[in-house]
Amino acid sequence: MIIPKRSSGILLHITSLPSAYGIGDLGSEAYKFADLLAEAGQRYWQILPLNPTEIGSGNSPYSSHSAFAGNPLLISPERLVEDGLLDKKDIRAGGGFDKSKVNYPKVADYKVKLLRQAYDNYKDGKASKLKAAFIRFRETHKAWLPDFTSFVAFKHYYDQKPWVEWPEKVKTRQDHAMEALLAELAGEIEREAFFQFLFYRQWEALKAYCTSKEITFIGDMPFYVSHDSADVWSHPHLFKLDQAGMPTAVSGVPPDYFSETGQLWGTPVFDWKKLQDQNFDWWLQRIAHNLELFGLLRLDHFRAFSAYWEVPAGEETAINGKWVNTPGAELLNVVRKKFPAMPIIAEDLGEIDQPVRDLMSQFDLPGMRVLLFAFGEDLPESIYAPHHHIKSSIVYTGTHDNSTVRAWYEQDASRDDKKRLSDYSAQRLSKENVHEVMARLAYMSVAQLVVLPIQDVLGLGKEAIMNKPSTARGNWQWRLQPGMFTKTTAQRLRKEIELYGR
Repeated sequence: MIIPKRSSGILLHITSLPSAYGIGDLGSEAYKFADLLAEAGQRYWQILPLNPTEIGSGNSPYSSHSAFAGNPLLISPERLVEDGLLDKKDIRAGGGFDKSKVNYPKVADYKVKLLRQAYDNYKDGKASKLKAAFIRFRETHKAWLPDFTSFVAFKHYYDQKPWVEWPEKVKTRQDHAMEALLAELAGEIEREAFFQFLFYRQWEALKAYCTSKEITFIGDMPFYVSHDSADVWSHPHLFKLDQAGMPTAVSGVPPDYFSETGQLWGTPVFDWKKLQDQNFDWWLQRIAHNLELFGLLRLDHFRAFSAYWEVPAGEETAINGKWVNTPGAELLNVVRKKFPAMPIIAEDLGEIDQPVRDLMSQFDLPGMRVLLFAFGEDLPESIYAPHHHIKSSIVYTGTHDNSTVRAWYEQDASRDDKKRLSDYSAQRLSKENVHEVMARLAYMSVAQLVVLPIQDVLGLGKEAIMNKPSTARGNWQWRLQPGMFTKTTAQRLRKEIELYGR
């Protein structure tokens, strides 16, 4: 079992940490949060994907132009000062930032200027001690880094046009055209590589610190990648594209709990025959990369390893799609040969059928149990209800795609839902205590691991919702404000998990 003993953790994405620079980052507040996790007896810190986000995609960490790169917006200015790449005066935040939510355009403008200044200083000979480490980094990540840095530099050169609109010889990666452009943009390409070096340098430092505190990161890997991405441009044969490079079919999910029309994600779907022919090399490289970053890896949209919802390109909703089987068992066998411990969690929410359950059982992968789904009319039979939990599962009050417990109680739960929860827990409920009642139900579960969103630890309401599926605006912005998560709260958590043997 990948969770060796009863334990607990907290879900908080890096962007949601406090900081003076408009967005949570890999600086001092991340280390303070790790200290509080240790004080609270927590053994896991779950985050969302670390890949670069795009303003045009609503800043979702599940929509990125790279499956391998890190998000430069998460680089800590404080750590750049410590490395000698910037001076303290350089990182003053100027007009200041909203502490309660991320303003992505403002943050991007500020951070990019700082990062470029840091690179210029490096080229001028500052922090020369980093030179050897930068060379090693480029060599270690040569499987993906050149494609990514070229893609970003070319996008800038071609006024941010998608790769399908680039000149044909560059779009199709013809050697002569590529060589000329690579030579012309060599400085910008190196700069992008340096940004990645800084990100991974800071991530590895934070990970090592958490390891010293016996805290393991649970990472998150999206199933799909964006069409306008380094991955699709550099591996177009692995996706269902037409001769012009446009998707012939796109991803989504059918109508479900979250949306009556389903969710149309719009990313290209994989050509699984081509992936099979290459022994799933690209997928294996991707999973291996993520397992270098995290102790445990959550595979988002796991059901697509059994069958995925394919929607013809051009549809306005996901309704007119169809299920298409995938060789997930074959792929997971390849993964298991390389990683026998299989430190993988299956995100098994939504439309789940028996073949998905069988696939999870075949590879002994733990799934998720979300308590917010437990208290409907089907409570006695619901797999989300604590009396149906199993040891090899991970219990959440909710996830980044749900309301907070308090918001659910105040806005979403019916009178009958509230009564069922009250009867089940033998507690009189209120908006002030419902998060504590739900947390105790999670902690007393037989499940080996419990992970609570920090919002539910603190009893926050609708203002703290991270994401509302099928909505394009206002997501991924919430931030934990300074002083919200305190030692007193940490000590309360420790008492609770000790009571329930976690």
